[in-house]
Amino acid sequence: MTTVKRFARWRDLASPLVTVATLGLFGAAAMTAATTVAAQSMVKLKAGMVTGIDQVGLPIALERGFFEKNGLDVTVARPYATGVDALNALQAGESEIVQVGVPMIGAVLRGMDLVALGNYSGNATKLGSDATMALVAREGSGIDKGNLATLKGKKIAASFGTINHLYALALIEKAGLTPGDVTLVNTPPPDMTVALLSRGIDAFSAWDPWPIVAGKDVPGAYTVIRGGDVISYLGFNVATRGWVEKNGGTIEKFLAAVSEADKWMRANPKQAAQVATRWIPGLKQDVAEAAMQFNIQQADRRLSANNYRALWAAQDRLNRLGILKTTFDVNKHIEPKHMLKVMKDKPELFSDLPPIPADVSIGPGFQFKP
Repeated sequence: MTTVKRFARWRDLASPLVTVATLGLFGAAAMTAATTVAAQSMVKLKAGMVTGIDQVGLPIALERGFFEKNGLDVTVARPYATGVDALNALQAGESEIVQVGVPMIGAVLRGMDLVALGNYSGNATKLGSDATMALVAREGSGIDKGNLATLKGKKIAASFGTINHLYALALIEKAGLTPGDVTLVNTPPPDMTVALLSRGIDAFSAWDPWPIVAGKDVPGAYTVIRGGDVISYLGFNVATRGWVEKNGGTIEKFLAAVSEADKWMRANPKQAAQVATRWIPGLKQDVAEAAMQFNIQQADRRLSANNYRALWAAQDRLNRLGILKTTFDVNKHIEPKHMLKVMKDKPELFSDLPPIPADVSIGPGFQFKP
């Protein structure tokens, strides 16, 4: 497994830094807390992420020491281009928990027994949430800003089987078109800007930071539409069922750590953007800051009935359009009990978020019905 070795040094340096701060600033109480954490048996965990701005809660938890605080020794793999790649790494044993959304659907239908544990991006309080998604076109493409009907006959890049594919399909439907009315080109997000620049495509659908990168790096490129609540974002912390059944305590520690990272990110978007530049290759600070403003709008790790419906709705659309031949019961592939325990035991981690409406609030044993 390829790992980003330089971030291990954040962990190596943490103990002396905490010790100095303890002795010089915080006194005996903080020293006792630090000693307690150090005395814990650190549980090793391998985690994976994708090159999206909405994925950076994971490295923030690593860099800010939130994993250590919860007794975890986490190694984060070098970010994958797409969730499909992340799931391949999970299946190969390179990671034990990854952050993916739509690619989970295809993997489950192919027989991979996956369980979603919490959101890395999404929204527990409302159904529509796609602020981190955009469709970007090149100059001279013939696509009018805000007029989705002009997508007809165009070449549009998307990463098949991912959330940007789902977003593109939703936009095509919103325009009153069918997938046959456009040419979809399977392209990983890091390659989309080059494809647009070379005029190999007319537009692309992608998650941040790639739409913002294109706006800065491709002369004349423009945003046709951003967000629009045309889909409900899917972004889950996912693991295999066998691993989940044996590691409930580790999962709860992990979810607590990344939830604390999310709260820190929402309060410190510029600093969070700096973290993103260290993890997403070639990402510049100004682009990261612009993207982070959209990301924090849906950085909500909590689970509600809305997240079940989001997974169901994604399958329904893909099935209706002929992309999927069958679907699965979402209740069998979301396990909410660990996230619900974190939400109950550590409400302070979510105190800056709007409360989950009573009609979509869930408890252990919840069963979603379409």
